[in-house]
Amino acid sequence: METTQKQIVLGILAHVDSGKTTLSEAMLYRAGAIRKLGRVDHGDAFLDTDSLEKARGITIFSKQALLTAGNTAITLLDTPGHVDFSTETERTLQVLDYAVLVVSGTDGVQSHTETLWRLLRRYHVPTFVFVNKMDLPGMTREQLLTQLNRRLGEGFVDFGAEPAARNEALALCDEQLMEKMLDAGTLTDADIIPAVARRHVFPCWFGAALRLDGVDALLEGLDRYTRPAPALHAFGARVFKVSQDEQGTRLTWLRVTGGELKVKALLSGETDGEPWAEKANQLRLYSGAKYTLTEAIGPGQVCAVTGLTHAKPGTGLGAERDSDVPVLEPVLSYQVLLPEGADVHAALAKLHRLEEEEPQLHVVWNETLGEIHVQLMGEVQLEVLRSLLAERFGLEVSFGPGGILYKETITEPMEGVGHYE
Repeated sequence: METTQKQIVLGILAHVDSGKTTLSEAMLYRAGAIRKLGRVDHGDAFLDTDSLEKARGITIFSKQALLTAGNTAITLLDTPGHVDFSTETERTLQVLDYAVLVVSGTDGVQSHTETLWRLLRRYHVPTFVFVNKMDLPGMTREQLLTQLNRRLGEGFVDFGAEPAARNEALALCDEQLMEKMLDAGTLTDADIIPAVARRHVFPCWFGAALRLDGVDALLEGLDRYTRPAPALHAFGARVFKVSQDEQGTRLTWLRVTGGELKVKALLSGETDGEPWAEKANQLRLYSGAKYTLTEAIGPGQVCAVTGLTHAKPGTGLGAERDSDVPVLEPVLSYQVLLPEGADVHAALAKLHRLEEEEPQLHVVWNETLGEIHVQLMGEVQLEVLRSLLAERFGLEVSFGPGGILYKETITEPMEGVGHYE
């Protein structure tokens, strides 16, 4: 009798240049999902499909790929590592069951690694760690483990260690594991799975993704130590991203949390106080740049839906409530300089369309000065915005000098006195 596969949504997160996309490629290759191993520096990575990504050699837009590890069907979401695109990463975190945090063996824990760790903690995402680039000179396993436990908190355990040493380290992370260890003298997968789900244990593997070192062990670990999310009976889904395909069709990316979403189903919600109801025309299961159409998707699956024009990232559908506002806010503001004779209002409409896809991009219209300003995370994002406007709308813009967005806050009690005559 055939067992049904468990479904999980897994995110891959890392500081830029830790080898995150390389690891994603290696996992897809070892799982048999792709036949040829692409490379970021060769511009042929399976997941970096956008021309801007190929040119810069970095991931800018989160992507999806499908693979199977043992008895686990994994929807892999590769997220941007560059700090300018961290809000894209943050939105993706809200639909993950588990995450793999990639740490560079040569650099160890970096500042952006700590930011990602805080976000993983905030969204309670159970996390596995892959320490990459262990083929290059750098810290030893022991030094890296010590650094992880010191900089990010307790619970990091080397799952490539001897079983006895590993179990001893596990017992120190979680009271229930300690009791089981004292009782039975050993630990089973069934003991470890809940401790990982509670975020008391963070299993670590060491390897080199480019040489396919340690990748099989990671895949086996993801199969062994994960469990599917509890599913609601009623239909529920959460939107985490809006994009468009080559034909300009709007894609609304969502994860089903309960029940089933059937093609042509009527979905309804409220955006900015306005109620709406629209049909899910197509349900697309993407893997890299290609997709297959499906009739229905169930809990723990992610798909891109066509036909929805109102749902935004963070929108809850059915029984799912809207998610919280992201923690990361834009820090810089630039004036948009349009070419001579360009229609300001037409340009504003185009920017608003990109704003729907990029909630970290804030477009501000100053009516008195007749100026458009954009608020965003940094200069790489500015460059991407310029390319997107040119590529998609044929609009060539430049930007005025940037300024920092200040947020004032009260630091000490003050006394104010007013006098009215």
